[in-house]
Formats: sequence, structure tokens, C-alpha cells
Amino acid sequence: MSSSSSSRRRRVGRGGRLGRNPLAVTEPSAAEETRAWAELPLDAILSVLDYLDHVDILMGPGQVCRSWRSAARDEPDLWRRIDMLGHAELLNELNLHGMAQEAVRRSAGRCEAFWGEYAGDDDFLLYLGDQAPSLKSLRLISCDDVSDEGFTEAIQKFPLLEELELSLCPYVGESGVFGVVGKACPQLKRFRLHRDGFYYLDTRDYDMDQEALGIATMHELRSLQLSGNRVTNKGLEAILDNCHHLESLDIRRCFNVNMDDTLRAKCVRISSLRLPKELNW
Repeated sequence: MSSSSSSRRRRVGRGGRLGRNPLAVTEPSAAEETRAWAELPLDAILSVLDYLDHVDILMGPGQVCRSWRSAARDEPDLWRRIDMLGHAELLNELNLHGMAQEAVRRSAGRCEAFWGEYAGDDDFLLYLGDQAPSLKSLRLISCDDVSDEGFTEAIQKFPLLEELELSLCPYVGESGVFGVVGKACPQLKRFRLHRDGFYYLDTRDYDMDQEALGIATMHELRSLQLSGNRVTNKGLEAILDNCHHLESLDIRRCFNVNMDDTLRAKCVRISSLRLPKELNW
């Protein structure tokens, strides 16, 4: 082997220009990383934020830098459909009612859907009614601070509502509130009413079909899910006789319903039917 070739390898091995590793990566400094995030275009920032739910956005990304704060705060389309589900563990740590109100404020009147778990009381619903006149979907889960009175007043502010869920909201359902929903929301197509459990009651002073008779005024329903409701055959027949577009009916754990021949005949047109004793899965 020639001496010139050996000398060349030694120069490379000593770290000369010819010996630098072309794959070596220089770690960016903290300042460079911050600047890189801050300089992302708005579309890229919004794409990242779209992967987060709205509780996460309210708690974190807005603190990254000015451009991220602006995107999280001043882009109404980011808040068009607000999802605050799945954060029950934060109930005693954060003011979820206040966060819900802030989320709606950021929508700048464009909110079309609000889904809240432990995030909503009477005052919030009235605020939502004033700020979201185009609301089409409202899902309230475990909202113990929503009452019949507050809900009845607020629901009349949502004439375009197409979807409504009230799951584990123990203080909504009396005083003919669902009849009010039927009149105030003529475009309602999907309604879910989920109770915590089924209870056998002394019926002498209680109309177990009160809720069902209110639901029967929701004439455009396509999908109805009742769970743990005290509805009887009378109430269910009223629903079937008045909700002519109904395609999906779920009455699991509605143990006062006896699927006799009359009810089965009325349910023939229902394409998806779940019966009282079917398992919840």
C-alpha cells in the first residue's frame, strides 16, 4: 500500500475535514427549539391543536409562546365543536364550568356543538344559549348542577338543535321539560336519556310516563336511546305513534315495558331495536 494512501487515512482519522461524519447531528439549543415552534405557520399550529381536546388546549398549548396563545385564543373555528368529555378526574382540581364558558367565548358565536362532562350548570347553559344560536349538538353528562328550571329556560334558545344527550343528569326530566324540548327544537333527530339505575316506585302519586309523553312531541326523531327509564307500555306506544321517522330505539333496562304483541307490531318498522333485558355493551 502506498505511503500517500496511508497518510490520507491518518489525516481522516485525526478528524480533518475529510474525516467528519456526514450523518452527525448537532443538537439544537433550547432557544432554537422555542423559535422553531414559534415560527410555525398558523395552519400547522391549528393542525397540531386539532389533535387535542379542548380541556387540554385550555390547560397547555396556549402557554408555549405568543403565536400559540393567539391560535388557541383567537381562532373561532377551533372552538366550533367543543369537546370537554373524559376529564372527570379534574372535577375537584379545576373550575370546569368556568373553562366551559371560556371555550364558548372563544367560539365567537360560531359554536355548533358542546359536549360537557361535569362541565355545565344553569348559568353556563344560559350563557351558551346567548352565545351559540346555531348550536346543533348538546351533550351533557354527569352535570349535577343543571336543574329543570335552568334547562327549560336555556333549551328554548336552541331552535336548530339536532342532537341532545342527557346522561346521569339527575335533576332534569320533571315538570314537562321534554315537552318544552319538543316544541323548542323542531329539528331534533337524536335524543339520548341515560339514568343511573332503574328503580321500582310506588306509582300512586307518580306518572311514570311523564318523560315519555314529552318525548312523543319530538316528531322528527330518528334515534332514541332510553336507559334505566321508568316508561311503561303506554308511554312507549305514545312515542311510536307520534315519532313516525324513528329508525333506532334502545330501551335497555326499561323494565316496566312488556313487549306484548301490540308493541312488537308497532316496532316492526324500527331497523335497530334494543330491548329491556339486553345486556349493555
